[in-house]
Amino acid sequence: MTAADEILDIVDENDEVVGQAPRGEATARGLRHRCVFIEARDAEGRLFVHRRTPTKLVFPSHYDMFVGGVVGAGESYDEAALREAEEELGVTGLPRPEPLFKFLYESAEHTWWSHVYQVRCELPVNPQVEEVAWHTFLTDDELTERLGDWEWVPDGLETYHRLREFRAGRAPADDRMSAG
Repeated sequence: MTAADEILDIVDENDEVVGQAPRGEATARGLRHRCVFIEARDAEGRLFVHRRTPTKLVFPSHYDMFVGGVVGAGESYDEAALREAEEELGVTGLPRPEPLFKFLYESAEHTWWSHVYQVRCELPVNPQVEEVAWHTFLTDDELTERLGDWEWVPDGLETYHRLREFRAGRAPADDRMSAG
């Protein structure tokens, strides 16, 4: 089975399941589904940053400051967050990612409910070669320096800005956003 064949729950504007579709079809038709974004930091507090492989279905070869991906049909956000973090970081025994907030991401081509998490990964990483072409750990200042220079995944960049607002005590700007 390829990534395009993975079955996803299709959801409405309230994140209620209204059907199912293969991932490739959901992407091609712009069907709303569910995704998880996990901010992974090492023991020193540096952020895991990577460049996606050129074979990725969405945003190939773009940089990302989150690990994560789609939530499979019937899978919970929490289950997907742990699965995706362990897969992309190439570790087992990761602590359960901590849920932070959820928001609806919408662009001209894509729409998905996005659940944002954080996790501390003190294990040596061995990123999944099918997902990650290059990786490093950056301090917050190092990441900030690269924001205007690298081509970032648009949903990850929006998530990054919403996470900064969340941490500054301001609710991310989306009236459909909910905590936890």
